[in-house]
Amino acid sequence: MHEYSIVGALIEQCEQHARDNNADKVTRVAIKVGILSGVEPALLETAFQTFKLEGICHDAEFEMNIQPLVLSCLECGQETIHNERSIICQHCGSNHTHVLDGEDLMLMQLEVEQS
Repeated sequence: MHEYSIVGALIEQCEQHARDNNADKVTRVAIKVGILSGVEPALLETAFQTFKLEGICHDAEFEMNIQPLVLSCLECGQETIHNERSIICQHCGSNHTHVLDGEDLMLMQLEVEQS
């Protein structure tokens, strides 16, 4: 499961940001997960809840925002938003589309506390 390695890297990133800001506790981690990111949200949640127990993220709230797929059609020029994994234009049915958003997994916000 690559979700474990993703969460390991995410927690390392959170710990580094906390150290850089002289914080000793992470209270909230908010991420954006694109529909085409290749990540299973439920597995990511489970992995975070498991791995956070051993570091400064142990009390952190985990917020996951699912980013829909945003496509630009190269045939008709329309932009569409999809909540499923489909690259077909909803206006003209073309598969000649360009992904504008929905492929990334990004740390969006991090809340920390200093003692």
